[in-house]
Order: sequence, then structure tokens, then C-alpha cells
Amino acid sequence: MRVPVRLRLGLAALVAGAIALLALVVLMRPARIVTPPSTGFAGALRPPGIPVKPFRLRDQDGRPAALADYRGRVVVLTFLYSTCRDTCPVTAQQIRGALDRVGGDVPALAVSVDPAGDSPARARRFLARQHVAGRLRFLLGTRAQLTPVWRAYGIQPQDRGFEHSAEVVVLDRSGRQRVGFPVSQLTPEGLAHDIRRLAGGRV
Repeated sequence: MRVPVRLRLGLAALVAGAIALLALVVLMRPARIVTPPSTGFAGALRPPGIPVKPFRLRDQDGRPAALADYRGRVVVLTFLYSTCRDTCPVTAQQIRGALDRVGGDVPALAVSVDPAGDSPARARRFLARQHVAGRLRFLLGTRAQLTPVWRAYGIQPQDRGFEHSAEVVVLDRSGRQRVGFPVSQLTPEGLAHDIRRLAGGRV
């Protein structure tokens, strides 16, 4: 039986419309979100295999401070400058809140990112204003002394025309970089969680 041309064209159009509708439905369906396995840390894991980068500087009171002095302990390391009015005070307060939550003696070090502007007196005033004196050591030095430390941790120092890297890094008991927090994602709870995890109960 011969199908009229008009009917065949109508059926073809109907099939084409059905295929187009099906394609539209498939395209509009929400994509399945694949969640990566949880690392168990609140911060972002640093790439494995980064070698330990020892350094030796002096703090706001002129006392020597070497990373090797803290071997066997988890260390909180950040990068600040004493005349900062925005990210640095926030960073200091978030670290203070994490240390309060951990409740133990956790070393916390802040490396200067403005060697020309960070004097011992200014560093002491910053620590006092943020109520972290005695809990956070502010490490100072010349640009030549600080540059290798900035490079080791991927930090851009403060300079005219651009802002320094606002970062907190947690070092494990062997001195390796393990977890990093951009300050925009830093919380006292998250930092405290990662300190405890790396300390393995030894805080």
C-alpha cells in the first residue's frame, strides 16, 4: 500500500520533532556532580613531595627562631605585615580562634612580607593590638633573608601596586607543608580541625 507523500512528510516531521525534544530533555537534565573523595582536611592539601625548607630568622623581640626548633610539632605558619589594616588582622584573629579551640601549645609563626616597613616595635604593636602576643611570633629580616622563605611557600610579598599573598600553611611534625588556607577560606574551626588531625592527638 502506497503512503501518500503528504502523510510521509508529516510522519517524518513528527519523528524529527520527537528526536529534537528528546535531545533537549537530555541537554537540560542536571549534570551528575562527581564529588572527589574527601581528604579529611578542611584546608587544601599541598602537593606531596615538597621538601622541608628550613629557615632561621629573628622575632619581634630579637630572639632567634628556626624552623628546626619545632621539629616534632605541628606549626601554623602565616605571612603578615605590621601596618596592614584588613587581611592581616583577620588572619591573626582566625589563628587566635583556632589556638583557643585546640587548647594546647601550638607554635604559630608570622613571617614578614614587608621588610622595609616591619620594625620590631611595629611588630610588637601589631601582636598586642590583635591580642596574640606570646602566642604568635612575628619573624623579621632583610629582603635577602626573607626572599628564600617567600619562595619556599609560594608567597608574593607586599609591594607597591599589589597585595601580598594572604595564606596560612600548616606544617606537620616533620616540617613539611601539608595544608594551606587562603585567608578567604580560613575559619578557626577548620584550622583547629587540621591542626588536631596532623598532631594525631599530640597537642
